[in-house]
Amino acid sequence: MTTATDTDTSRTGAGAGRGAVDDERLRRWRMVLGGDSAETTGCTLTGRDAAMDGALNALYGGGGRPGGRGGNDRSAGLGGSAPSVARWLGDIRTYFPSSVVQVMQRDAIDRLGLSALLLEPEMLEAVEADVHLVGTLLSLNKAMPETTKETARAVVRKVVDDLEKRLATRTRATLTGALDRSAKINRPRHRDIDWDRTIRANLKNYLPLPGGDGAGTVIPERLIGYGRAAQAVKKDVILCIDQSGSMAASVVYASVFGAVLASMRTLRTRLVVFDTAVVDLTDQLDDPVDVLFGTQLGGGTDINRALAYCQSRITRPAETVVVLISDLYEGGIRNEMLKRVAAMKASGVQFVTLLALSDEGAPAYDREHAAALGALGAPAFACTPDLFPEVMAAALEKRPLPIPDKETHQ
Repeated sequence: MTTATDTDTSRTGAGAGRGAVDDERLRRWRMVLGGDSAETTGCTLTGRDAAMDGALNALYGGGGRPGGRGGNDRSAGLGGSAPSVARWLGDIRTYFPSSVVQVMQRDAIDRLGLSALLLEPEMLEAVEADVHLVGTLLSLNKAMPETTKETARAVVRKVVDDLEKRLATRTRATLTGALDRSAKINRPRHRDIDWDRTIRANLKNYLPLPGGDGAGTVIPERLIGYGRAAQAVKKDVILCIDQSGSMAASVVYASVFGAVLASMRTLRTRLVVFDTAVVDLTDQLDDPVDVLFGTQLGGGTDINRALAYCQSRITRPAETVVVLISDLYEGGIRNEMLKRVAAMKASGVQFVTLLALSDEGAPAYDREHAAALGALGAPAFACTPDLFPEVMAAALEKRPLPIPDKETHQ
């Protein structure tokens, strides 16, 4: 039979005589503080804890590229060794949940300059794919060797497919409802009137006829119609996307949403990306992966030039929604940019400005330009992918936008 004394003496170092709760607290502090804290905490890690600590130290212990093993190996560097980094990527996927793995991968790329290693197929096969990794791959697209491009496309395809499964159904349902409601307030041609729904919607306007025999009439203040109008294109949507490096996640989400919108017959969708040049990727909207590889992240920004192109493609201003996705750091002609937005709104265009389309919230952005757009009635705000369908529905119905944070566009 094991006694309390036996159990206490089985702990090593300064841990002898402590209770289980104290040991667990020390173990956690040891994991937080890192390898050099062993003497301070009196806690030595073994097994899985030691392996987790080694993976963390390889990235955050100041010892170069990931790949070091063991809790105290704070200076193990890898140079350009892709296989060792791939092993490290495998380790962190074993020890940490997916959300933590994605953060660690992002930190490894940012802190240790691992972008070049992502050009090697074995590295790409080891990573946990997410939106930020796709952004990094797109920024490396032009430098990517042919041997890596197919692997990179497979990684991007996986992320895009996952996003479509998550976002497509709700987006289509929300926007279909908005388009139907929008159709109801239009005045249809006589042959397209749905008389049953029209009568039901106007029963409050029933007037009895003179004579008291119960006869009466309904005054149709609002006509509701579907017919051929329901099959026609009801709205035009133009997505105008800033492809500067800071907008990588927004480009990924916007490409997915663009493909979803393009699949709806009652919408005519155009997708335009820009830096100092403007590229129309509308003909590739059936495959968002092609759209993404048609972008070129980085470079300058000329919003005015991009809006000039979009403005030239508008044929039905009152039935058009323009969505500008940009951090508004304009390198072009500021006053002309604002004049174009004002002109589009005056013609009846619904203009939406999103500082970001991502889960990270509001990025750094040009507050002066955001305030100027707000003064024109085009408030600029960050939007999460989950909120985007509601924003689009509001724009299609010409009602106030569901701005998540009023301070964003001040």
